[in-house]
Amino acid sequence: MLNSHRAMKKVRIATVVGAFLATVITLLFFALKPVATCFDKKQNQGETGIDCGGPCGACAEVFNPDAFTVREAAFVPGSAQNEYDVFAKVHNPNGTIGAATIGYDLILKDTSGVEVGRASGTDSLLPQETKTLLAVGVVTTGIPATAEVSFRDANWQRFSGYQERPPLVLYRTRYDKISSGPYFGEAFGTLRNDSSFDFRTVTVKVILRDASGKAVALNQTDVNTLLSGDNRDFTLIWPRAFQGEVVTVDMEADADFFHEDNFIQRYRTGSEQFQKLR
Repeated sequence: MLNSHRAMKKVRIATVVGAFLATVITLLFFALKPVATCFDKKQNQGETGIDCGGPCGACAEVFNPDAFTVREAAFVPGSAQNEYDVFAKVHNPNGTIGAATIGYDLILKDTSGVEVGRASGTDSLLPQETKTLLAVGVVTTGIPATAEVSFRDANWQRFSGYQERPPLVLYRTRYDKISSGPYFGEAFGTLRNDSSFDFRTVTVKVILRDASGKAVALNQTDVNTLLSGDNRDFTLIWPRAFQGEVVTVDMEADADFFHEDNFIQRYRTGSEQFQKLR
């Protein structure tokens, strides 16, 4: 009887000690366990992605846009020896996705396909927008035979409620060859801002074409501080003679819509994060 009592006492003591040790171990586990955060590079605490969704901020949208279409790429002799003016007309085929920024390279190659000149820049393209990328005075190391354009580092953004590019209207456009004086020719026109937005800078790009549609001369000029409803006359000068008879004046008004606050706040959706493509 005495031995039985002692055995039960030992069991009770072992049970208490075991429970105490289990409690201590549990407390130590949770005390030493790292606290889940939105910056631990793990998908935890109800997140729908790594460090995003759930209790964290919204996950950045991953885009799979269609590639830009190059509709035309060409060059003309520049105003100095070994210089050429280059342009490419490019189109964004995506209906609701625009490129807030896009890096590009206008490349000149000789008959062997060797690069002889390059101009690099950045621009933007709205959904369904066609735009002219233009570089004047590209210095070359040889005689170019072809022009092409390549793209890099596109930052995409989805649009909501966007229908068409805000209307920047060019009218009364013409080209005149100058018969006397220091210049060879000049192009004129009037730019009207029919949109509800104000623009810090609008770039007017001009391609002069012959009867076959081939480009014979290029130029561009900036019109600054164009408010909604404004009209502004502009003139572009060609100081030196160029080959070809001008039949068509191809003009385009281009603004950086993505960095005009009142425009982008109306149409841009989702978070402020952009998906970067290389």
